Amino acid sequence: MRPDELPVLAARGTLKSMTDQALLGRITSNREIFGGKPIVRGMRVSVEMVVNLLAQGETAEAILADYPGLEPDDIRACLAYAHAVLADDSLDAVQLAK
Repeated sequence: MRPDELPVLAARGTLKSMTDQALLGRITSNREIFGGKPIVRGMRVSVEMVVNLLAQGETAEAILADYPGLEPDDIRACLAYAHAVLADDSLDAVQLAK
């Protein structure tokens, strides 16, 4: 097991993987794309849209088929971002364009 995969004790005694930070590194923000909304790897695919599609019952496989530039880890990154926002976790790994 790599050091970045070591589980850490999170709030409420649950185990959380440190790989969430690696996933968050796939999320970027650029004022010139969607007004600075969080997006996936600089593409014109917003975290909001991916999470909304999942909430509507769309499968990850269908999203990947509709957006061929996306990878499975991108969908996991969107969920990790949503979790971090809701849990008030650190978003330090999110890359902001200058």
